Amino acid sequence: MLWNKNKSTLPELLRLTDTGLREQLEAMPASQALIGLGADGQPPVSVDWDTESPHVLVCSASGGGTSTTLRTLAAQLLHYGAHTVVLDLKRISQPWAMGVDNVTYCRDIETIHDALVGLRTELQRRTAHIDQYGECDDLPRLTVLLEVAHHTLRQLTRYWDKVRQANDPKASPAVDALHELLFAGRAARMHVLFGGQLDTTPLGAMVREQFSTVVLGRVTTRTWGRLAPQIHPAPKSSTHPGRVHVVQGATAHPAQVLLMTDTEAADWVSGVQTGTP
Repeated sequence: MLWNKNKSTLPELLRLTDTGLREQLEAMPASQALIGLGADGQPPVSVDWDTESPHVLVCSASGGGTSTTLRTLAAQLLHYGAHTVVLDLKRISQPWAMGVDNVTYCRDIETIHDALVGLRTELQRRTAHIDQYGECDDLPRLTVLLEVAHHTLRQLTRYWDKVRQANDPKASPAVDALHELLFAGRAARMHVLFGGQLDTTPLGAMVREQFSTVVLGRVTTRTWGRLAPQIHPAPKSSTHPGRVHVVQGATAHPAQVLLMTDTEAADWVSGVQTGTP
């Protein structure tokens, strides 16, 4: 499928302080999050957690805006009462979230392992709740923000190889838990924001299909072939800050992503208005 070759003008930058942007965010349903704006006359590029894409994959070269995009999406979910578990092996990628209500921040491999195992237990609890009551609308959304995912998955596998006992399963239970979240999280209002290359070795080749929304910026043609093979030919990447393509279905939407600073993200969660239009 050919990518969208619309040559209309994209915004140079997209900030929370832009005229009307805050109001546009407030007017969106709680089930949706704004990723960015497309070319002139095109609708906003967004994701609907309930009907379109329970999980989002964001991938770019270093400095291409992966952490910024993850931050902006997580802040919008938290704004509407979601709980978020930040898995940040780099330890510095999402400092805005430290100390924010409803956020659990994990920065070393042991706590990341334990958090993912705990999330599988929560998935099972929510599944039992749905079996009993037939719905889950009363459950808060739960978001897993996974930074440098490809590296973290490899480290989780190595960590388990070191600590597992003779009778323990060979595969990492943390990686298995992430696998379950990706396949069954939608029904339980659990969402994964996956930052970085998709390492299919520990997760399995079919995992890519769980990401109905893929945000790509400053990536190679090879990466396009791995993460969005349905888009052909691969569009040319841009070095412009915040310029991405958002792949949904068979379409790649050129977009300028919304940039929330650390302070703006934390304040958006709490409802404080910062900055001036």
